[in-house]
Amino acid sequence: MVTKQSVERREHFETSSGIELPADFNPSNVETIDYERDLGAPGEFPYTRGIRPNMYRGRFWTMRQYAGYATAEESNARYKYLLANGTTGLSVAFDLPTQIGLDSDDPLATGEVGKVGVAIDSIEDMQRLFDGIPLDSVSTSMTINATASTLLCLYLAVAKRQNISFDKVNGTIQNDILKEYIARGTYIYPPRPSLRLITDTFAFCSREVPNWNMISISGYHIREAGSTAVQEVAFTLADAIAYVEAALETGLKIDEFAPRLSFFFNSHNNLLEEIAKFRAARRLWARLMRERFNARDPRSLMLRFHAQTAGSTLQAQQPEVNIVRTTIQALAAVLGGTQSLHTNAMDEALALPTEDAARIALRTQQVVAYESGVADTVDPLAGSFAIEELTNEIERRAALYIEKIDAMGGMLRAIETGYVQREIQDAAYKYQRAVETNDQTVVGLNRFQVEEETTVPTLRIDPAIEQAQVERVRALRSRRDAVAAETALVELEDAARGTENMLPRILACVEAFVTVGEISHRLRRVWGEYQEAVTV
Repeated sequence: MVTKQSVERREHFETSSGIELPADFNPSNVETIDYERDLGAPGEFPYTRGIRPNMYRGRFWTMRQYAGYATAEESNARYKYLLANGTTGLSVAFDLPTQIGLDSDDPLATGEVGKVGVAIDSIEDMQRLFDGIPLDSVSTSMTINATASTLLCLYLAVAKRQNISFDKVNGTIQNDILKEYIARGTYIYPPRPSLRLITDTFAFCSREVPNWNMISISGYHIREAGSTAVQEVAFTLADAIAYVEAALETGLKIDEFAPRLSFFFNSHNNLLEEIAKFRAARRLWARLMRERFNARDPRSLMLRFHAQTAGSTLQAQQPEVNIVRTTIQALAAVLGGTQSLHTNAMDEALALPTEDAARIALRTQQVVAYESGVADTVDPLAGSFAIEELTNEIERRAALYIEKIDAMGGMLRAIETGYVQREIQDAAYKYQRAVETNDQTVVGLNRFQVEEETTVPTLRIDPAIEQAQVERVRALRSRRDAVAAETALVELEDAARGTENMLPRILACVEAFVTVGEISHRLRRVWGEYQEAVTV
């Protein structure tokens, strides 16, 4: 039975970023739009309307469902299931030990192996993960940061075993360590050596893997931590500025690497604000790249992004309602011009998604693509008073944040002082208070509850999987060439103490059957581990 609810409307309306909303947007309360300066044609500077002239009329966005759990074999089966059901790109979720550079048999990994993603310890695991999936015919995104360079090398080593040249491999590695210090916490090393790994990856990919996006600068986790839409844009682009500056300091030229930078944004509930957010981010980045970094290649100016619907909005109560939330969020991403999209499954507030839930999530994208009509014309909301005013205001407020961070000495310094973390914490607290006081309605949570909840099937990870993976990595160590493995690790350590590019040394390690944990531990020996400063 549904309980009776109060549904009074508010007197004051604003977006998640505190942008006040008038009763209606009209010429008397919006900025005058200069079409050439502020919008431009689709596929032309400042790319407000999208990075391609025909956008989805040429081809749809990549439908890339994030998946990975338990063992490589089980994840491989899920990938083949998704490909058979129409997904057009893979997105790999790694378990927590893999993310923080621990092998499955490390005591600190106990209880976490295969739980929030797939366990990858060695080249053998990576080969099983992509068994029967030719790496020259699928685009793969890997959500990994502290160990990103190692997982990329594992992927490339598998490509070599499939007799695929690196220039035929395409995909994206997240490789965004700064947001880990800000919002997520899966870091290993201090920021400066971590930045070195990132710029080494830039240089290596520019030479060897030209179709690979060597970083996906992520606002997604910043938003999941509680930021506003404006903060998501501002802090993501400030991170990107730091990466660009670090790469330039190594001697790379802006147009050598900038075309392969990509971004990863959250698609949240407020439909109009989210559409405007994507447009504002694209325009602000184009202007930053042209005016601040003197980029001349048009591809360097294009903010290409993957979007994922907002996991933090999913509710354990009445989980079927999450399908509606995800649909609205997917629609916002498409109307905002995303290049690829993951839609969350309805049961993800409870567990990793079941096959049925994952299929419904994928079908949500397919309905938007094939049935809604919104992909049939480019940027269909362009010229809307509300959309253009919100786009302008989000860009203006994000630019002010970036100016403030610049004045502090840049994003690294802003992170070290705790400024960015405090801004996000304040925004998260404000939202939580609004939910608790019913100023913010969450359907099924604080209004429109039901007395008896329905149950949905959830995916359970067999605890025996962990022991099997532990035995597997130990067996690998016992049968590999121990001398070759140790030689590769010594050469890696020497490179870490020097200045040479680390990627060829990491690639040599994984090909010698060195594990993810062993590589990470050897680098810990040189660089140490990051200890977060307590901020108040």
